[in-house]
Amino acid sequence: MWLGPEEVLVANALWVTERANPFFVLQRRRGHGKGGGLTGLLVGTLDVVLDSSARVAPYRILHQTQDSQVYWTVACGSSRKEITKHWEWLENNLLQTLSIFDNEEDITTFVKGKIHGIIAEENKNLQPQGDEDPGKFKEAELKMRKQFGMPDGEKLVNYYSCSYWKGRVPRQGWLYLTVNHLCFYSFLLGKEVSLVVQWVDVTRLEKNATLLFPESIRVDTRDQELFFSMFLNIGETFKLMEQLANLAMRQLLDSEGFLEDKALPRPARPHRNISALKRDLDARAKNECYRATFRLPRDERLDGHTGCTLWTPFNKLHIPGQMFISSNYICFASKEEDACHLIIPLREVTIVEKADSSSVLPSPLSISTKSKMTFLFANLKDRDFLVQRISDFLQKMPSKQPGGHGGGRKASTADPAPEPSPTPPETSDQLASPTTPLGSRQSSSIQEAPTASQGLLKLFQGNSPMEDLGARGAKEKMKEESWNIHFFEYGRGVCMYRTAKTRELVLKGIPESLRGELWLLFSGAWNEMVTHPGYYANLVEKSTGKYSLATEEIERDLHRSMPEHPAFQNELGIAALRRVLTAYAFRNPTIGYCQAMNIVTSVLLLYGNEEEAFWLLVALCERMLPDYYNTRVVGALVDQGIFEELTRDFLPQLSEKMQDLGVISSISLSWFLTLFLSVMPFESSVVIVDCFFYEGIKVILQVALAILDANTEQLLGCSDEGEAMTVLGRYLDNVVNKQSVSPPIPHLHALLTSGDDPPAEVDIFDLLKVSYEKFSSLRAEDIEQMRFKQRLKVIQSLEDTAKRSVVRAIPGDIGFSIEELEDLYMVFKAKHLASQYWGSGRPTAVRRDPSLPYLEQYRIDAGQFRELFASLTPWACGTHTPVLAGRMFRLLDENKDSLINFKEFVTGMSGMYHGDLTEKLKALYKLHLPPALSPEEAESALEATHYFTKDSSSEALQQEEQEGSRNEDVQEKRGEEKGTSPPDYRHYLRMWAKEKEVQKETIKDLPKMNQEQFIELCKTLYNMFSEDPMEQDLYHAIATVASLLLRIGEVGKKFSAQPGRKPRDGVPEEDEPVATEPPQDPAPELQPPATGDPQAKAGGDTHLGKAPQESQVVGEGGSGEGRGSPSQLLSDDETKDDMSMSSYSVVSTGSLPCEDLADDTVLVGGEARSPPATARYGGAVDTDWCISFEQILASILTESVLVNFFEKRVDIGLKIKEQKKVERQFSTSSDLEQSGVSG
Repeated sequence: MWLGPEEVLVANALWVTERANPFFVLQRRRGHGKGGGLTGLLVGTLDVVLDSSARVAPYRILHQTQDSQVYWTVACGSSRKEITKHWEWLENNLLQTLSIFDNEEDITTFVKGKIHGIIAEENKNLQPQGDEDPGKFKEAELKMRKQFGMPDGEKLVNYYSCSYWKGRVPRQGWLYLTVNHLCFYSFLLGKEVSLVVQWVDVTRLEKNATLLFPESIRVDTRDQELFFSMFLNIGETFKLMEQLANLAMRQLLDSEGFLEDKALPRPARPHRNISALKRDLDARAKNECYRATFRLPRDERLDGHTGCTLWTPFNKLHIPGQMFISSNYICFASKEEDACHLIIPLREVTIVEKADSSSVLPSPLSISTKSKMTFLFANLKDRDFLVQRISDFLQKMPSKQPGGHGGGRKASTADPAPEPSPTPPETSDQLASPTTPLGSRQSSSIQEAPTASQGLLKLFQGNSPMEDLGARGAKEKMKEESWNIHFFEYGRGVCMYRTAKTRELVLKGIPESLRGELWLLFSGAWNEMVTHPGYYANLVEKSTGKYSLATEEIERDLHRSMPEHPAFQNELGIAALRRVLTAYAFRNPTIGYCQAMNIVTSVLLLYGNEEEAFWLLVALCERMLPDYYNTRVVGALVDQGIFEELTRDFLPQLSEKMQDLGVISSISLSWFLTLFLSVMPFESSVVIVDCFFYEGIKVILQVALAILDANTEQLLGCSDEGEAMTVLGRYLDNVVNKQSVSPPIPHLHALLTSGDDPPAEVDIFDLLKVSYEKFSSLRAEDIEQMRFKQRLKVIQSLEDTAKRSVVRAIPGDIGFSIEELEDLYMVFKAKHLASQYWGSGRPTAVRRDPSLPYLEQYRIDAGQFRELFASLTPWACGTHTPVLAGRMFRLLDENKDSLINFKEFVTGMSGMYHGDLTEKLKALYKLHLPPALSPEEAESALEATHYFTKDSSSEALQQEEQEGSRNEDVQEKRGEEKGTSPPDYRHYLRMWAKEKEVQKETIKDLPKMNQEQFIELCKTLYNMFSEDPMEQDLYHAIATVASLLLRIGEVGKKFSAQPGRKPRDGVPEEDEPVATEPPQDPAPELQPPATGDPQAKAGGDTHLGKAPQESQVVGEGGSGEGRGSPSQLLSDDETKDDMSMSSYSVVSTGSLPCEDLADDTVLVGGEARSPPATARYGGAVDTDWCISFEQILASILTESVLVNFFEKRVDIGLKIKEQKKVERQFSTSSDLEQSGVSG
């Protein structure tokens, strides 16, 4: 590349001059290229260790004038080819001009101006791409691509200097973290280390410190453990590695999420030496943390944060913390975790004003809300800028706020706080009035708009006054009073100050009347509901009457959702549950519906109306319990892994026993997926749900640990899993809530597990208290860290399960060993994934659907198959390989969807690698018949049906059925023969039965081959032998066999051309295509290959229209037609369409006596005398000539060299290893690929 001229004082230190002229010097850096000795080794090592290689290319051009001691760099190059191009340009364009100048300063000024001009011109072309990465980083990215053979689509995120421990020796070098790979390169005293690991292959990633390895990062894949240490900033590096591995796991989990997230926002102004991608990933991490901390909607993006203090009126203090601002919210988090959290939606803000500064209150800012609350922030560093940002966001807010702030749910006692309770008004057009008589609702049809306009508990519990409930009622009243006092002091609704006091009240239990309101508030569902008015009603309308797999499963589970509760023993509760679940399945088809969602949703419906229950479900599934309810319950498995880890840490003596019994995996899924609702009495488990909405998953883990802790002794005495399950089941059934005012609901689980002596009752509040006392050291950040670690493990084990399932689905007669199949599967999967990160432009780079059967999840298209075929086939045919690959793909793609799965792929590979000579030849033979031979390649695939003799028509039809050919003529005929309408279910049953039978296709089943197809087969064989050590003998053998088969075809034609023969294939004779070739045509020119010319393979490449002369006779020496003739090898039509029939003008050999064919002759593209157009339309092909597979097989068996070639065993393992190396060197240039791989 051209460089802006910079001064170089010492031109020859560490550089060797290779070329020079009066004005320029071309130099090579020592340590690159051949030679260099010890100095070269040292320079190479220094370049790697000191990162000079990110700035110093191995070649450079300097400008100098004769009398000056100063040199100027004008260009550098990473390869000799690149630098030579620049050198030649300078010699051709500048040398003559420079010799005219008298003054040396003018020469230098002219050169500098010229180089700056070239650079400006180049940059002008690149400008639209909007590259904002700094120069040094760009160089490192280019170096990474060159070093590891990565395509342009692979983006570098960051690179770090570190040591890789190979054995006990640290190798200092550079770690490159790209979007899809981790790469490391080191060059020390002549020893080179180059590593590439795909993020999707990482099974473990952790930061650890041992005696052997000082603070280091460990990266495990399925087959290696890597340790990196000596980082300048190990924390930052590890965090970035975690993010990239997480992205890769998301891609394996559901490729849709990964692709969506790739569109990262662009920063306003670039920073020095940090890539745009790195900044964007950092921003994404901050966004996720911000949303999780304040339970904000998934599309909320953090704009910025600053340190400040908040005046808290309840304790008269200025609390230090951080203010966060995003497009819809202002949030505050105190430095002390529990001191205070605050969320102010901008839709609630009325006034933002700067108050007067004082020594006590520097830079104060006051924010007032519609609910008459005022928040006072102070100690703001950049107050003016902050106010500007907030006012910008306020201007973007919609003028009329949806839902208003009047009305809403009324508290059971007078509401002392001015802020309204967070419940939407019951709009008459969407929701039925709460006063509608119950009976009319029950009789209403399911298709109506949402009906349950308040919590079902209120409708079904009756309105017995608190006084009638005695002590329990009094307790409930006290709870309500406590909360009302709290609202008075701390505010009510979204803008409430959330403090340690709030948590205490939640732990004491939320009163029934406030439960729905506070769940909405703490989960963040309230914010989403208010900003999406009418969304739920629209979803219900759209989803009503729609049928899907999810709706079928929902219908099946509706009556299993809390059947013991009166609210779900009638149509009103069931209909509401149906609508909420169906609407959610419609909103989020990737989750759809998962068992356990029905139980959780039915509880949500007890405490809120349908719309509230829906938004609570959204908060649960999409934010609070991520990936819990997808098809493979990954999230629950991840948290199960965390639970096992915590058991090891907190209850080590029990952990081992639980592992032996295998209990944890059985219990944790039901506990976590239903938040204990399915295993505990309802009135107790709902208290856990209260805490869960406030604290998140931490509470569930704490309670689970407390339950195991309480049962340690009994569990240690258990002998099997069943016994342990019984112990835990009976304990959970006796967890009671003595403060509940609801009538007790019989717990079905309890009836099943009750024994003779029921265990002592456990109060739920005591259990919660113990869980907080013993296990409250759990922190949300630690859980997130553990989730990442477990996610790697869980997703990789799911991938391994998928691999084993797919390999098991491959029939035993395929010939590959289990290990080979697993290796092939990994290569196949890698090819599919590569299309996702680099080939998004491809129409068939379809996203993987994890709900499909394992075998169908990864599929590849024709282009990807071509690349795999080229690197794995034992039948490399040089430039002809892609053509053969295309045919193989069409043969394997039976359902014609332009994608093949792993089973089809392996079937194709097996045909080339396994079986005897007959099997391999059969595979090759099929590649030259329809449907493998496409109509574009052959003059017309339809003609194939007319080439079979009358006795083989039924075999042909059978073949057509097996191959699923698109030949419409044959299908019509088949329909007439069978006399049936389009295939019904019996047809599919027959097909299934056929598949089940292990039917071995005999060689008699194969249709005969016409002359055109036979020529294609010969061409493939010629190309296949091109680089074989025995190629001379193989060419001679195939020439002999081809000429023999041509004669056999001729003889066969005479037998089939009897005067009284019947019409073939049920087509009248006059309908058959008539040969248009004139009878006086001479025999084709036959060229015996000269013994000195090993490459008679050029035969068949001559285009009919190429030679203007009437005919062309080639002499014995083969001059002009052999391999040496470039015009022959790279003919125009060959580059256009290698396989088009018109490339071969094979004239009918009808007039040729068989005796005239010498043993070693081979048919080449002789020229016909008839005009080109005639030949193109079929006249050049002998329509009656045909040959059977048995004849080809018998002929080949006569040549031992051919037999040996096809029976030679090839180890696919070596080819797979090579393919894995090549995998990352993905290139869109097929030429490069073919030349690189086919050899």
